[in-house]
Amino acid sequence: MTALIIIAVLALLVVWGVGIQRRLVQSEELCKNSLSQIGVQQNSRWDALTALVDLIKSYNQHEYQTLKDIIAMRKPVDGNSSVEELNANEDALGKAMSGINVVVEQYPELKANEQYLKTMDSVNTYENQVRLARMTYNDTVTKFNREVRVFPDSVVAGLLHFAPKEYLKEPVGKTEMPSMK
Repeated sequence: MTALIIIAVLALLVVWGVGIQRRLVQSEELCKNSLSQIGVQQNSRWDALTALVDLIKSYNQHEYQTLKDIIAMRKPVDGNSSVEELNANEDALGKAMSGINVVVEQYPELKANEQYLKTMDSVNTYENQVRLARMTYNDTVTKFNREVRVFPDSVVAGLLHFAPKEYLKEPVGKTEMPSMK
């Protein structure tokens, strides 16, 4: 009888552990999916920036080449990418946008160009979508981290090497209020 009780308790512990493992895997996959969605939106933004750079070619050959070099450094972001890789991609996007803004300020007729205006609308749309995808990722990471850290699930998570994930931080300069002068 004692052996039967021990076997039943062990069976319950195994079923409980498997349930926790499945939930942790689901949460981790949602984190990967959220990170991948950021990459998809970043790629769309890169494509729009590439269109802007091609438009700049007829205005300033040197800036065109510099911006092409920045765009060539882009790295795809997917569910297996790290937060550092994502941030490096965001930094490269910021450099490309800064370079485009410099050229646009030098050539007011470029700023008035209909193709430029349409493409900038696309860039802004993708920027907003990246922002939403980043928020979704951080929300998903919050849920995953909670599952990994809360007892008794944390015991199973530790045994199976599930570790808390890193949150995305807002890129430097995006949190500062612009000057109103």
